[in-house]
Amino acid sequence: MISYKKLWHLLLDKDLKKKDLVTMAGVSTYTISKLNRGDNVTTDVLQRICKALKCDIADIMEIVPDNIDGEGK
Repeated sequence: MISYKKLWHLLLDKDLKKKDLVTMAGVSTYTISKLNRGDNVTTDVLQRICKALKCDIADIMEIVPDNIDGEGK
């Protein structure tokens, strides 16, 4: 599972809103919605976001393990 929590924290740290990211990175509001849900997006999208925010991919996303046993630990 992919988490973009780091991206949202980075936007807050830079005093930016999601609509600012749409303009800066040239991505659609639909793409922002996908990121918000934790859906997969293309590497190209991630690279454009990183270029706009002057960061690395690891600064905006992380892979979190799925809960295999279903116990919510």
